[in-house]
Amino acid sequence: MGKRFKLIGIKWLGAGLALALAWLSMGIWQSAKPLPDGIGKAWPERKVTDVRFLTDRTWYDTRGKRHMDQHIFDEALAMIREARRLIVMDMFLFNSLEGQDAPVDLRPIAEELSAALIEAKQRHPDMQVVVITDPLNTVYGGVRLKHLEHMRAVGVDVVITDLNRLRASNPLYSGLYHLGLDRLGNDPDGGWLPNAFGGDPVTLRSYLALPNFRANHRKTLVTDDGQQWVALVGSANPHDGSSRHGNVALRVEGEMAHDLVASEAVLASWAGVELSMPSAPALRTSEANVSTAATVQLLTEGAIRDASLEMINAADRGDRLDLAAFYISHRKVIEALKDAVARGVKVRALLDRNREAFGFDKGGLPNQPVAAELVQAGIKVRWCLTSGEQCHSKVLRLHSTTSSDEVILGSANLTRRNLDNLNLETSVLLKGDADLSAMRDQADWFNERWASSPDHRTSRPWKPEHDPGRLAAWRYRVMEATGLSTF
Repeated sequence: MGKRFKLIGIKWLGAGLALALAWLSMGIWQSAKPLPDGIGKAWPERKVTDVRFLTDRTWYDTRGKRHMDQHIFDEALAMIREARRLIVMDMFLFNSLEGQDAPVDLRPIAEELSAALIEAKQRHPDMQVVVITDPLNTVYGGVRLKHLEHMRAVGVDVVITDLNRLRASNPLYSGLYHLGLDRLGNDPDGGWLPNAFGGDPVTLRSYLALPNFRANHRKTLVTDDGQQWVALVGSANPHDGSSRHGNVALRVEGEMAHDLVASEAVLASWAGVELSMPSAPALRTSEANVSTAATVQLLTEGAIRDASLEMINAADRGDRLDLAAFYISHRKVIEALKDAVARGVKVRALLDRNREAFGFDKGGLPNQPVAAELVQAGIKVRWCLTSGEQCHSKVLRLHSTTSSDEVILGSANLTRRNLDNLNLETSVLLKGDADLSAMRDQADWFNERWASSPDHRTSRPWKPEHDPGRLAAWRYRVMEATGLSTF
């Protein structure tokens, strides 16, 4: 009898070791497999014909009353209304969910945008309209979204991004998930578990998919106005629960729109949707913004990291770097900023405190321990003043004393997941004179948020008591390195 139990124990041990080996092997493969073609690309620099800096701003008066001045999705809606030949939109969060304890006056931006897309398709039936979004919106296939179904019904190509083509940002979990859990599918009508994001119940399979933490995090739009191609790249989501967030975007006319369509065609092709740009009309220039010395460059995924590090490393004594970040945790970026200060570059960092998101407590990681590290290195840090909303912008600006100014903005946070070819991301690099209107507007936006005043409160200074201590610092580093985090 004892011999029999011993043999059974050996078999179970062997099975456990085989599972562990398969788990480890799959985790390594998922984190190192080849990237799909077209991912992590720096597109050519393009001459600027017209570029505009757009913002969604929030501030507070002396009585604590919130004030908002929003332009990004008003511009997106105007672009969609003017479209005649093509609309391509890629948005991470595109739903009406509001999170826990949501305020009653959130803007129904998902409904507004989907209605505009439907009207555009009905107005011009031959126009291709493509909407690309992340499966998080459907909780990985666990719920139906009426606005997406309504768009499909009128002929809009709705693409739910195939995230399994991406590398694993959380290989400890994805190694197990791809041993068979990924083949379980999902059922949008079979939900029985509470939906953590609000809305209809979801299945267990939705929650099994969630810890992979992969995402199509892009926020882009391309349309035409009958004469010119227009691209919008920024940090704002058409998501009701995000409608109070502070965000930025660049609206760019000209050749860069072709690059943006080409970058989105890669994702559309994964779903079998063929996306092609019609022939380009003659370029139109705007006397207010044209600058033959200014250029724009489309950047995706790892190319955003490379361009950011190049900008920081190029800054020299007398230059200034301004950073606005919802998340910052990428060690190479942090070290590069500290090195810049050491060689005489002035650096200002305007950060979100990472305390809450849609009613959930976030605990302050990673920005609070990172802020303490930056301050210790001599970097000036201020916190965005928020009350429920997020300081959601992602902007890096070089004010140069010897060459053109540069600014990078878009969807990418300064984290491993956003910069190391794990998430899908899109940002834009603008180079030009400081007196270019978009450059001036961006500088004014940052200075306004940085300065604050009693009747226009936008930020507050970092204080020593905001340092969460060494345990939090090591905790965020472990989370960053392993992928066991949502940042």
